Amino acid sequence: MKLGILAIVLVYEILVIFGVGFYLSKKRNKDEEGGFALGGRNMGVFVLASTVALTVLGAAHILGVFEMTYGMGAIAYWFSLAHVALIIVATFGTGIWVRRMGVTTVPEALKGMYGRGNALAISCVMAGVIWGILTLETQGVGIVIATMTGWGIVQGAIVGGILGIFYVVLAGMEEVGVVNAINAAVMYVGLIVATMFVAMGLPGGNFDTVQQFYTADQATSFMTSIWGTPDLFITFAIANIISVVFCQGISQMLLQSFMSAKNEKTIRKSVWISAPLNGLFGVFAVTLGLTARSIPEYAELGPKMAATTMLVDMLPAWVAALLLAALLAAILSTFAMTSLTTATIFVNDIYKDLFNKDASEKEVTRAIRIAVVILGAIAIGVSAYLPPILGAINWLFAWMVPVFWLFVTGLFWKRSNHVASATLAITWICNMIWTFTSVPQSIGGLIGSLPNGYITLVISLAVIIIGNLVVKGEPGYFKTHEFKEV
Repeated sequence: MKLGILAIVLVYEILVIFGVGFYLSKKRNKDEEGGFALGGRNMGVFVLASTVALTVLGAAHILGVFEMTYGMGAIAYWFSLAHVALIIVATFGTGIWVRRMGVTTVPEALKGMYGRGNALAISCVMAGVIWGILTLETQGVGIVIATMTGWGIVQGAIVGGILGIFYVVLAGMEEVGVVNAINAAVMYVGLIVATMFVAMGLPGGNFDTVQQFYTADQATSFMTSIWGTPDLFITFAIANIISVVFCQGISQMLLQSFMSAKNEKTIRKSVWISAPLNGLFGVFAVTLGLTARSIPEYAELGPKMAATTMLVDMLPAWVAALLLAALLAAILSTFAMTSLTTATIFVNDIYKDLFNKDASEKEVTRAIRIAVVILGAIAIGVSAYLPPILGAINWLFAWMVPVFWLFVTGLFWKRSNHVASATLAITWICNMIWTFTSVPQSIGGLIGSLPNGYITLVISLAVIIIGNLVVKGEPGYFKTHEFKEV
């Protein structure tokens, strides 16, 4: 057990989370509309950029990329590239639109376009998808803490989950944003220093021996190229762009940050920080993942533990502590946003809309806090029994693809409650069939191996286009309502 490293990491997390949380909870106007969930819609450029980058830079980006690099090599970097594309699409598209509409949740925006029934269905599924991501983030927290302590992933998840819950419940979105800005700076300092030390610890003081390890064997030579193999490029690289952009591009998990922005100008400026922050991280993650896989003593630990164990062993204690604090902080930031956004959907679109329409801001804040604690506790309970992180993430992402296209076409083309219902039902049923039946195996070949994101993209677009051509419907929402830049 690395007690010194563990102590430094926990002290850092506790000081930052509790220090910022208590300060902001005292400072915040408790009656301000959207104060807890949206930080009073007053988030500035750097805090917004850090929050956007770290919201989608969690366990999937760190431990998930370590895992996938272990098996498929540098092509795992496409997961990071997909998130750069996502940030651009959200910054100049969906993020701007939800901020302009002045909504608190994505389902609230869709209720005005497609009716209460469809919005409720989207609320339930979106909350479920984001909670699924929360369980994976909890697994990631458990892995990092298990690396430092020698505990099991379950015990690590309990400690990390408690920290993640406090990340949110003290001051809500405002705390998440400020803590993210601090963690983003620490994370990059830690990554750069750690990568330099790992390189110096290898023969020759660089990564040449890592490259030689892979190129010496024809079976692994493809692993040093971000293009991988043709099949991997289609089934992984392109599939990630589809699932990441068309799920997270409409997910409350990401868009709640944009709803909290001071104005649209702030959103557009933030892309110049958030996109590089997110994209460059993947370079370090892939490099470290390839290095761990090339060293036998770490490779034998398997994809979940190889890279993090190598970092603890190869780095000086202070560098390991700095890096692991940064990695844990990045995962906790996503844990915080997934728990907060799931709770926001439950409280705003289900509890308040169906059961307590006159709830005050104080009552809404209390309900969100309770929901965060409950959701986080359940996530801790199931986090250790989950599949590989990236595989599970991409399956979850496929569920939101039809919602993205209903949102875009409903704003700018045409909207029909019946077409929306048919799109959601048919796409979600096909997603289940593709996952839990033998249909893909029966088809076989490249088509049979396509991830769920391809299937939900093709089916949702087909139903929307055909439905809108056949059904009269109403003009796009932005064609019938006047919206001004805010």
